[in-house]
Amino acid sequence: MTFADLHHADKPLLLPNAWDVPSALAFLDAGFAAIGTTSFGVASSSGRADGARATEAANLALARALSHLPCHISVDIEDGYGDDPDEVAAYVARLGVAGVNIEDSTAERLISPQAHAAKVAAVKARAPDVFVNARVDTYWLHQEETVEATLERAAAYVEAGADGVFVPGAGDPEVLRTLTRAIAAPLNTLVIPSLSLDELGALGVRRVSTGSLPYRAAIHAATEAATAVRDGRAIPASAPYAELQERLRRYEDTLA
Repeated sequence: MTFADLHHADKPLLLPNAWDVPSALAFLDAGFAAIGTTSFGVASSSGRADGARATEAANLALARALSHLPCHISVDIEDGYGDDPDEVAAYVARLGVAGVNIEDSTAERLISPQAHAAKVAAVKARAPDVFVNARVDTYWLHQEETVEATLERAAAYVEAGADGVFVPGAGDPEVLRTLTRAIAAPLNTLVIPSLSLDELGALGVRRVSTGSLPYRAAIHAATEAATAVRDGRAIPASAPYAELQERLRRYEDTLA
């Protein structure tokens, strides 16, 4: 199945978001057919804040590293790392991945829907086979946080060629039902703890991203392991060294 096909199954596509090669290998071994990246995880692991156009080179390197994996890869490219649509499209074409996620905000402020639509159109013209997930940040940033404004932006991006629409921060079931009925493309949400995948699917959601959740969980688990040893508590479960080493050896063989 193509990456686009995965957005039209009976159950929403659950897209785990990796931040490096080992995390992607773990998701692959867990049976995921598609893996995304998390801009927060990539930025944070480099000691940089998210959303500041600091992950351009890191994401390009990660995309190339993950291109050897037998699964679909989608890269979170923040706002495309630029204001010029042609430069954004040229960057996407260099990634060599199945999909990208591109947000309609810069420095935590919404940009005009026309400006974002121009980026989407340029990417689809330059790399027509790339699944473009256009992110609408109205609910995420609490700016223009209405169904009407969200739908206006989503419609502009779909008209420009977006293959999917991502509305992080929207979690009310009735809002989601309205969005899925009105948007002429698969709707993507973040994980919503109060709603299962089946429940989200019943609302019309077609893709659910874990976002930075796995990265944040890993940081939490690492701290828990260290403090458990320090405080004399039971040591939490962890992946065996030999298992991780074997994954990396198999990965290195694909590079040969």
